[in-house]
Amino acid sequence: MISKAQEKLKEEFSQKLNGFVSSLKGHISTRDNQWMIKGFIDVFKNIYTISADTKIVSKILEIHLFPKLLEFAHKNKYRIVLAEQQNYYPDLSFVYSKDESIKFALDLKTTYRLPDNFEFCNGFTLGSHGEYFINRLSSKNIQFPYEEYLGHFCLGIIYSRSASQHLDETRTYNLTQLKSIVSVIGDFQFFVREKWEIAGDYQGSSNTANIGSIMKISDILDGNGVFKNLGEQWFDDYWINYGKIQMAMPDGNVKKITSLKNYLIYRGQDPELANPMIRKPARKKRQVAK
Repeated sequence: MISKAQEKLKEEFSQKLNGFVSSLKGHISTRDNQWMIKGFIDVFKNIYTISADTKIVSKILEIHLFPKLLEFAHKNKYRIVLAEQQNYYPDLSFVYSKDESIKFALDLKTTYRLPDNFEFCNGFTLGSHGEYFINRLSSKNIQFPYEEYLGHFCLGIIYSRSASQHLDETRTYNLTQLKSIVSVIGDFQFFVREKWEIAGDYQGSSNTANIGSIMKISDILDGNGVFKNLGEQWFDDYWINYGKIQMAMPDGNVKKITSLKNYLIYRGQDPELANPMIRKPARKKRQVAK
């Protein structure tokens, strides 16, 4: 539990971060909502287009935004500590210069709108629910122990991918052709939320212990995650125990608990407290020509 004074600091940081994020779209996009980044340039002034690969796009977006994040930190008397290793949590630690016990975790999250249903995005992971999440004093794969952070925030970017027919990753351009290059992504939407607010009750990946996000964009923007009616303590409790507790099911079988409704039943709580959510949108049926 954090004190009232710490809760106030967290609220102030959240408000400032939300105000800052509202200015970022103009920093990275053109007037027609394309990404300002068009490609890579070599010493001969040849421009090579960017792949739409999510890992490449995500990394370049982080680099593009980093100067603005440094400005925000300096203006608000924080210093930024970058993750020492690629797999460390979080991406950025904000440490208050006047009191270094005050820290906030910030993960940068990027994802794309689903091309056949723009109400949903592809989702993203919200960090591990493994060692450092369970043992809050652990330093394994985390910049500072989890309990030292007063808040855990996500700065998210949702974008649309350009149609494949407008892209040619094999083509090389020169500087005179710069304006003719179609950006691989555009139509950016930024948000800031505490990670428990946008969490689902399922893993974000099958082979690693990562917390999965909700996928409906309006719910992400509103912080309408599965734990909305319960709060951060239940989010922590559920994910610390994810897949570790077994319960007898109505059909007589015993299975591990991997849903919030079952976890609430196990804890003697009303399962309806789990906020409804749609994990994935239903696929649209293809029209068959007659």
